[in-house]
Amino acid sequence: MGEKVIEAVRDLLPIFRDRAQDVEDARRLPEDSVKALQEAGLFRLLQPARFGGYEADPLTFYTAVRLVAGACGSTGWVASVVGVHAWQMALFPAQAQDDVWGDDPHTRMSSSYAPTGKAVLVDGGYRLSGRWSFSSGCDHASWVLLGGLVTDGEGNQVDFKTFLLPLADYTIDDVWDTVGLRGTGSNDIVVDDVFVPAHRSLSFLDTSRCRCPGQEVNPGPLYRLPFGSVFSYTITTPIIGMATGAYEAHVELTRNRIRVSYGNKAAADPFAQVRIGEAASDIDAAWLQLEHHMTELMRLARAGEKMPMPLRLAIRRDQVRGTGRSIAAIDKLFESSGGRALRTGTPIQRFWRDAHAGRVHAINDPERALALYGTGELGLPVQDAMV
Repeated sequence: MGEKVIEAVRDLLPIFRDRAQDVEDARRLPEDSVKALQEAGLFRLLQPARFGGYEADPLTFYTAVRLVAGACGSTGWVASVVGVHAWQMALFPAQAQDDVWGDDPHTRMSSSYAPTGKAVLVDGGYRLSGRWSFSSGCDHASWVLLGGLVTDGEGNQVDFKTFLLPLADYTIDDVWDTVGLRGTGSNDIVVDDVFVPAHRSLSFLDTSRCRCPGQEVNPGPLYRLPFGSVFSYTITTPIIGMATGAYEAHVELTRNRIRVSYGNKAAADPFAQVRIGEAASDIDAAWLQLEHHMTELMRLARAGEKMPMPLRLAIRRDQVRGTGRSIAAIDKLFESSGGRALRTGTPIQRFWRDAHAGRVHAINDPERALALYGTGELGLPVQDAMV
């Protein structure tokens, strides 16, 4: 089924390219694009089979995301971060999964994981309040996943959890107006002292251990992977896709471009050729490491083996390096594209802005991820929710 989804996504790419400027101008995806992604099956790739999902290999999901992001960065970003929530939802208690998908298996969720709100432990659940930023695609979702540090009645921190809320329990504040990823509609989520039942929460301690309540009803290997590995590549993959789109646009431009200042064809410029070679290598390296790591994770999961910490740290290391390599590739190409590439509406400048906007996501902090790897290599204890 995964290959059919990939082919359906490929058929949509010309449409997404044509809409890219309109998406940016509107600051959100059109309903038609979200519907097209749904009908293609992208949002079902990581969904449990018991709700009609495909439980596909994560590489299939990342491949689809890369393709979409190579046509439109904002569309690829939303496809990725909204699409991965089906995987996380499968880790929640069965009752929470039924709450979301029981009546409509096509129900979608957005998210904001930074613990910027207040979560207080009460009888039967939690009281949640606050404001969460950067909830990409929230206009196309009817539930939201929010991160929160849990305190008890005395103010002591007792857990770090993801909370699941229906649309009736939150409001969307339209504040997204940015220089990159403008079309993602990554607005703020506002919650005013609502009750969240215990079954609509998931501890990061459980996801770090790869032992979650949802595995009782979703025992497949896909749901035994580390959250930090799956989610972090959910952010890097669309950036690899943007680099791929920028590369394709640059090569096409360079084939026909005349460098008036030097009186020759840009394609004959050896320095332009070198930049193309370097950019292609960086993009390939980013993708090949992703493929290698996800293949190894799924091999371990299918064998019922533990996810070793050295591998998980290496994944975070190469995930941030993958983002860095993709950004470096786009920069090389953009600098060699000439003044006409600066025009509003051209794909290269849009990919350049979108990729740099994606780079500032917290999961792409290279120093933090590389320091975690170094810490592990030096035999020191590593504690991080995103490993």
